[in-house]
Amino acid sequence: MHTLINTIKEYDWGSPTAIPALAGRTPTGRPQAEMWLGAHAAGPSTLVRDGVRRTLTEVIAHDVDAEIGPATRERFGARLPYLLKMIAVAQPLSIQVHPSPEQARGAFDSGDANYVDPYAKPELICALTPFSALAGLRHPSTAADLLEALKIESLAELVDVLRTADHRDAHLDVLRRLTTWPLERRSDLVAAVRESAAALDGTAFGLVENLVARHPDDPMVLAPLLLEHHELAPGEGMFLGAGVVHCYLEGLGVELMGASDNVLRAGLTSKTVDPEGLLAIVDPSRRPIKVTAQDGVYDTPAPEFRLRRADAGETLKLAAGLPRIVLCTAGTAKVSVPEPHTVRAGESLFLPASEPLDLTADGTLFVAEPGI
Repeated sequence: MHTLINTIKEYDWGSPTAIPALAGRTPTGRPQAEMWLGAHAAGPSTLVRDGVRRTLTEVIAHDVDAEIGPATRERFGARLPYLLKMIAVAQPLSIQVHPSPEQARGAFDSGDANYVDPYAKPELICALTPFSALAGLRHPSTAADLLEALKIESLAELVDVLRTADHRDAHLDVLRRLTTWPLERRSDLVAAVRESAAALDGTAFGLVENLVARHPDDPMVLAPLLLEHHELAPGEGMFLGAGVVHCYLEGLGVELMGASDNVLRAGLTSKTVDPEGLLAIVDPSRRPIKVTAQDGVYDTPAPEFRLRRADAGETLKLAAGLPRIVLCTAGTAKVSVPEPHTVRAGESLFLPASEPLDLTADGTLFVAEPGI
């Protein structure tokens, strides 16, 4: 068992105060969007072992079976298959989607530059504060009604497509048209959207106004009219599998995902976008899955990870065999096995597969492990 020192990512959409407040630290004045806990190459956690500070990646490579266990190695290779994050969203993220294992492997092996590894990236977000997101495509008729309410002539063809085409083809056609909208006409479209949305009531139109203020030249500000809006209460989770279009809007949460960088984006970002790549893997029939902790476990279909939760007064006893990361988000937790230790809000531990876990919560904590 070792205390982790974790990487903070200062993405511009992040809150400068949410993560420091949870951890009892002084804000730096910079956005602190994510805290990464794991062995991801772009930001591995570090720990001190035998008096030497090492990355978790180096520790695992030194003795794979002791650190991640034979079961994890046989299923995923000599790597930690998950990445745990604390994520603090102050401004909307990009419109994005992640590939299936088969899509990721095929694209990576073929040399597609947008795929940086051969792995899938399923995601689970668990809200620590009220958490807002767009995820999954609306029924075409609902999206058509919302677009039509704007009364913008240049969107009339999109409304017709949504009312007449096959469910799958309709959404893909509309997304393709928006992401390839002529550059010289984008600001005019968004200006018309801003004026129309401001005159309409409803959450979706309010979200559009917010996006327009941040992205005045991006037709994907219409995303709230095409995607379902979800509000998670603290403790609620949402699983996002392959092919589900999504965009986080606001809130603080714990996120557990496959350890991959494969993200296809189609708007609302200054990062590289690949609309055709996104459209190739979008599945309009796929929906996010709402989950709550049943018997302390957020159950998802992802083999890469499993998320456990313990609240004040609850105990958690887990046998050795899997590599685990413990994150405390409120109060404290007392770990008695393999040795006595107290972990406080914002602190985290790595337990190798060779060690069991026995802890008692006096607050809220999460435990990440492979979902096998």
